[in-house]
Amino acid sequence: MSAAIDVAAEVRAAEARARPYLLTTPAVPSLALAAAVGSPVVLKCENLQHTGSFKTRGAVSKVLSLTPDELGRGVITASTGNHGAAVAYAGSIVGVAPIVVVPDNANPSKLAAIERLGGRIEVHGSDSVESELGARRAADDRGLTFVSPYNDAAVIGGQGTLGLELLAQVDDLSAVYVAVGGGGLASGVAGILKSMAPAARIIGCSPANSAVMYHSLRAREILDLPSEPTLSDGTAGGVEPSAITFDILNELLDDFVTVAEDDIRAAFLELIEVEHLLAEGSAAMAYAAAKRHARAVDGTTAVILCGGNVGVEKLRQILA
Repeated sequence: MSAAIDVAAEVRAAEARARPYLLTTPAVPSLALAAAVGSPVVLKCENLQHTGSFKTRGAVSKVLSLTPDELGRGVITASTGNHGAAVAYAGSIVGVAPIVVVPDNANPSKLAAIERLGGRIEVHGSDSVESELGARRAADDRGLTFVSPYNDAAVIGGQGTLGLELLAQVDDLSAVYVAVGGGGLASGVAGILKSMAPAARIIGCSPANSAVMYHSLRAREILDLPSEPTLSDGTAGGVEPSAITFDILNELLDDFVTVAEDDIRAAFLELIEVEHLLAEGSAAMAYAAAKRHARAVDGTTAVILCGGNVGVEKLRQILA
């Protein structure tokens, strides 16, 4: 699809190598959103994936693509939490305990999950770009193999396996709302859907408090912008200057919306009270985007609930 990467081919390759280690997560009807939108809506429940996040797809795809030499040198990655847990899970498949570099504001419950899965935590920087740059420097200095959270073809391909599942689960898929941070999930899903169901519209969603990719696409270049605190912590932070996701999303996204913090909080509560689902802030953000922006379509709209890793303290904060 993109000149730099054949996303659909990467997705199919990832599906072949990663499928035994992934769950096919359910796509459940949302009566509440369907009533608000005026046509059928399903929730793609990646909060039920191994490690509680879509990130497992990309991490497993990438780690299983590494050579014995690359694995033997040791694996390092950078993460705000979910990707780190996913790489730790992927490492357990091949017998490797990865180092996970995190920013100093990472979600404590996500850090605990990384350690439970065998990952080793190192702290660097205050957002995802700083921690990623630190991890890349450490990889160069110590001869380790770096696994990018999103800026890698095999990772993007792995995230796109979610799109293959959606196509098998929804016969008349018309629109998909997907959270965007660095853009790996949106790139993979858009790449395979535009290859197999080109009429389906892909709508990216970011919190207004941290919408670096949104503003970068509007400016036609990757920007270095500050981020404010957001409940959608899984999408927070900057975008790597060389991110291959930028060109993919520039080509394939049909729309991109931002979401206010009040709407994210309301969606989080609605997911619990109405949908009976526990999802993290980035998933609530996509749900909120669909509730505010989606319109009736001839077919079904899908909202990707990208993760469910929310700790007790975060729950107390939101419920207070």
